[in-house]
Amino acid sequence: MVATKNPVSDENEQPAQPAREDKVTRMGTASIPRLIVEFAIPSILGMLVNGAYNLIDSIFLGQAMGEIGLATATVAMPVMTVFMAISMLVGNGGNALAALRMGEGNREEAERSLGNTVCLSIILAAVVAVVAHVPACIDGVLGISGATAEDWYYARSFIQIISLGFVFQCIGMGVNNFIRTAGAPNRALSTMIVGAVACTIFNFLFVMVLGWGVQGSALATLFGQAISCACVLWYFLFTKNVPMRLRLRHLPLHARTVGLILSLGLASFAVQAGMAVVNFVLNNLLNLYGSMNPIGAEGALASIGVVQRVAMFTVLPLIGVAIAIQPLLGFNYGAHLFERVKKTLLCGIIGATGIGVVLWGLVHLFPEQIVGFFGIEDDSLLGFTVFALKVQLAMLPFVGFQIVGSNYFQATGQPAKSIFLSLTRQILFLIPLFLVLPLVLPGWFPQFTSLDALYFATPLADFLAIFTTAVFILLEMGRLRKLERGEIQAKF
Repeated sequence: MVATKNPVSDENEQPAQPAREDKVTRMGTASIPRLIVEFAIPSILGMLVNGAYNLIDSIFLGQAMGEIGLATATVAMPVMTVFMAISMLVGNGGNALAALRMGEGNREEAERSLGNTVCLSIILAAVVAVVAHVPACIDGVLGISGATAEDWYYARSFIQIISLGFVFQCIGMGVNNFIRTAGAPNRALSTMIVGAVACTIFNFLFVMVLGWGVQGSALATLFGQAISCACVLWYFLFTKNVPMRLRLRHLPLHARTVGLILSLGLASFAVQAGMAVVNFVLNNLLNLYGSMNPIGAEGALASIGVVQRVAMFTVLPLIGVAIAIQPLLGFNYGAHLFERVKKTLLCGIIGATGIGVVLWGLVHLFPEQIVGFFGIEDDSLLGFTVFALKVQLAMLPFVGFQIVGSNYFQATGQPAKSIFLSLTRQILFLIPLFLVLPLVLPGWFPQFTSLDALYFATPLADFLAIFTTAVFILLEMGRLRKLERGEIQAKF
C-alpha cells in the first residue's frame, strides 16, 4: 500500500527503511483507540503549549502592568489570531494533503507538499512583516481592534515586533503537524514544549526582571517561536529514517500542490479568521457597552479578554484531538479503509467530549482562582469576570463534537463542507448574536445589561453550530456506507 522506494528520488537515495515505513503503515493496521491515544496526548499537550504563548504574555503583562497590560493583550489578540490563521492555512492544509498522499503510497508528493508548505510560509511571513510596518495598515488594524488612547502605543509595539518573527511561528507551528503525520507525535510535542519553556523564561527575564514591559513580552514570544522553528526544521533536514524529508527540489511552488494546500487549509484558516473577526467586533462592542457600565471600557476589555483567553485555552485540547486524528482519517480515507475512518471519527468525538466535560468541571469548581491568576483584584471586576466565564463556557462539554466533526471533512478531502461548518459558529451565528442580543436581552431580562449579553451570545452560537454539524455528520455516515458498498467512488 505504501511505496518502499521514492520513484523519482535522488540517485544516492537508499531504499526506504522498514522502520521508517512502519511508522506510517501502522495508521492503517494498528488498533485505532491505541493510535488515537498515542497521537492525541502529544497533540493536546502541543496545542496547550502553543496556546500558552498568548496566555503567558497575558499573565506576565497583567502581573506587571495591571489592567492596561491585559487590555493591550486583548487588543493585540485579534491580530495574533490572524497570524495563527495564516500559519494553519498552509500548515494544516499541507499536512492534510501529505497524509492523503502517504495513504495512497505516494511519498514523493507528500514531500512536495512539505517543501511547498515551507516555501509558502516564508513568502507569507515576509508579506506580514512588511504590512505590519506600513503606518496606514497598522493604525487601521488597531482602530478596528478596539484600541484606546491608553493602550494604542503598547499594542502597536507588540504587534510589530511579533510580525518580524512571524516566519518562526508559521514554520514552527504549521510544519510541526507534518512530524505527527510522519508517525512521531512525541517529537512534534517536544518541538513545541521547548519553545514555550523558552518563552516563559524570557518573559520572566524581560518583563519582570528587566522591566521591558510589552516590548519585552513580544521579544520573549519571538525567541520562543524561533527555537521551536529550529527544532522542526532539524527533524526534516537531519533526523535519520524519517518517512518524509525536506528537500531543496520540492521548495519551488507547484501550482496544483499549492492549490490543494490552500483549499484543504481554508477550513482551519476560516476557524481562526472567524475568531479574529469575532475579536475585532467584540473589542469594539466592549468599548461601547463597557463605557456605559461601572467597570468602564478598560475594565470590560481586561475582563472579557481574560474570559476569551481561558475559553481559548479550554478549546485547545479539543482542537488537539481533531488534529491528532487528522493523519489517521486522511491515511485510511486515502487507502479506502472506510470502516477505520468511521471508527476513528467516533473515537475522536468520544475523546473530545470527555475532555470537554472535565474542563467544564474545572472552570466551575475554581473560577475565582483562574481569574485571579491574571492579576484581577478589584472585587466588582472579579465577580463580573467569574460570572462571564461560567456563562460563556456553558456548552463546553459539546463543543468537541463540533470541532472534530468539522475537521473530519478537512482530513478527508472535503474542504467546502469543512469551511462551511467552521464558519457557522463564528460568522453565521456568533457575530449576529453579538449585534442583536445586547439590544433585546435587557428588555427581556432587566437584571442583565447590554454588556452581559456579549457573553450570553457564545453558548447560544455553540448550540446552533453543534446542531448544524450533527446534520452534516449524519449525512456523511450514509455516504461512507455507500463507499464501502462500492456504490460511489471517493474522489480527491
